[in-house]
Amino acid sequence: MVKVIEVIGSSEKGFTEATRNAVQEASRTVKNIKSIYIKHMNANVENDNIVSYAVNAKISFEIEK
Repeated sequence: MVKVIEVIGSSEKGFTEATRNAVQEASRTVKNIKSIYIKHMNANVENDNIVSYAVNAKISFEIEK
């Protein structure tokens, strides 16, 4: 059986790192992560510069029997 949770990952460097951060943070409490689906991406802008990136993601993992 596979379960899906929704998480938000963030980074000051980019979307790729925000995605990695989401998986790393989820893996602290969730085991057997199998995939991540990026649902939304957004960036915060200040003074015409991007200051942070975020991804809203769905992480799927197998439930142990």
